[in-house]
Amino acid sequence: MPFTSNNPQVPLPDMKMNIDDTPMKVPQDNLDSAFTLSMDLAPYEEIHEEFDPWALPELQASGPSWKELNNKQRVKRVVTGIVKGCLLIGFLYLFICSLDVLSSAFQLVGSKLTGDIFSDNDVLANPIAGLVIGVLVTVLVQSSSTSSSIIVSMVSSGILNVKASIPIIMGVNVGTSVTSTLVSLAQSGDRNEFRRAFGGSAVHGMFNWLTVIILLPIEIGTGYLFYVSDAIIKSFNIHVGGDAPDILKVITRPFTDLIVKLDSSVIAGNAVGNEEFANKSLIKRWCVTTETNVTEHIPTTNLTNCSAVTCFTNASGTFIENTVTIKENVERCTHIFAYANLPDIAVGFILLTASLLVLCTCLILIVKLLNSVLKGQIAHVIKKIINADFPFPFSWLSGYLAIIVGAIMTFVVQSSSVFTAAIVPLMGVGVISMNRAYPLFLGSNIGTTTTAVLAALASPAESLSESVQVAFIHLFFNLSGILLWYVVPYFRLPIHVAKKFGNITANYRWFAVLYLLLTFLILPLAVFGLSMAGWIVLAAVGGPLLLLFIVVIIINVLQKRFPKFLPSFLKNWDFLPLWLHSLAPWDRLISKMCGCCCKKCSQHTDNEDEKPKDLLPVDIPSLETHCYDNPDFVQSQDL
Repeated sequence: MPFTSNNPQVPLPDMKMNIDDTPMKVPQDNLDSAFTLSMDLAPYEEIHEEFDPWALPELQASGPSWKELNNKQRVKRVVTGIVKGCLLIGFLYLFICSLDVLSSAFQLVGSKLTGDIFSDNDVLANPIAGLVIGVLVTVLVQSSSTSSSIIVSMVSSGILNVKASIPIIMGVNVGTSVTSTLVSLAQSGDRNEFRRAFGGSAVHGMFNWLTVIILLPIEIGTGYLFYVSDAIIKSFNIHVGGDAPDILKVITRPFTDLIVKLDSSVIAGNAVGNEEFANKSLIKRWCVTTETNVTEHIPTTNLTNCSAVTCFTNASGTFIENTVTIKENVERCTHIFAYANLPDIAVGFILLTASLLVLCTCLILIVKLLNSVLKGQIAHVIKKIINADFPFPFSWLSGYLAIIVGAIMTFVVQSSSVFTAAIVPLMGVGVISMNRAYPLFLGSNIGTTTTAVLAALASPAESLSESVQVAFIHLFFNLSGILLWYVVPYFRLPIHVAKKFGNITANYRWFAVLYLLLTFLILPLAVFGLSMAGWIVLAAVGGPLLLLFIVVIIINVLQKRFPKFLPSFLKNWDFLPLWLHSLAPWDRLISKMCGCCCKKCSQHTDNEDEKPKDLLPVDIPSLETHCYDNPDFVQSQDL
């Protein structure tokens, strides 16, 4: 028959099925392309593994170098640089003023609530409730200085003792980091900028929270901060000092006073229970007033009252002399709400909306200008100076120098919120690294306490020691935090936690809003509500949740470091439903709820999807062996 062979058939087990045993012809062009492609994949995988998203980007120059320009172009570049510098200073001034107005807006919205919270002494006696109150009040008034001054006034007036004020001071320290978190949200347009900016704000908050978690139980058990500050107060002969310096507000006050002017004594008066301030507006409408002492003659028939006051008798009867101070309004203030008859909360919401709009606009423009100015040699010099280290073996001193610089700068501007809010955008654009910003934030915490110490020195002589002790407790709290989380490099846990949060936020941008609400509003309110019900309820509900949280952290550490010590089902979290150990289902849910706009903001790209398509091995020819590639098999079969 045609197409038949007389060769004996070879059994299938004896056939040469290995590609190495049978030569196979592959087209040379395909082989070359496959070889070239395989060589290209290796460097890509190596680069992909070594890529660090937290590394500072190279800000390259977008135009020709200075030597390549003619005289006209050089003049144009100089003038453009001067204009950009002036615009940067102007936007920075408006940014700082908007922060001041934002603080005033929060005080107007929450002034009554703040006074009511501080006036409840039974709640303040609970240290957990005191901590949460410190956080909530600082978030409401957007100023740790205002919260600290309220605490100092309550201690000096005898309403609050020093021991009960310590948890509130810790909460004030935590609440002050909310401003930098709000500022970081303005850089959510760029994924990597948002990663660095939010990580910078989170490292400040994580430092404060971790310090509270360690020091609050120690303080409750031993009274460490109270006894250390008390010993220092007794060892020094402290005299009454002057007012704290007001350097930054000298520049910003002429502008902010045209918008609104507040009477800060009203919040303190409500906190100490002064009935004179009960229904008084926080908005200062009369800037010039006069006080006149008038003597009143009050008739009396009870002569026993004359033992304590001055009395006189005439033909009309017996009278008591009483001196009354009459306050007369002379001149109205010049701000735009001086003649408005709106309630404080309405003015507060108006200012809150306007200040947030101006703040976000100025921040976006500042970031754009920084991206356009910080290029080429200028960017190289600035980054080199800010992130430089001392030569070995003194490189460890660089961080402590940054702490000192942060403390001095915060003391100069007299606001830790302004200083930290200015650092966060610089981190976003890639000028300051996380390792350098961390000690700057720690120095900012120290700087704001020195201002509180000077402010306490202006207290009355009879309450001077208690006021200064409160300020010193705030200082030693932050110094203890530095000893815990900075001195030993291995224990700089806030940096690692902040980077983790930054990576999550870069993939799921709604996580930043969730972090903000949970950390500074929902969890404090929940703990406050449970603490109001008593210690038993707080321990019964919060204890198991805290224990579960600690167990999850320990298991996560063991999964990464020592997985062999865990049972097989605990080596990963796959035995749980996906929504319990992954944010992807929540991301899809939020994307569906928010619509197309939110999808673009929260779209998550997996690492596998990030590979360029031209690097995927789709063109590599298949090298698997088929039976028809074996000549013995072909010859033995009827075709």
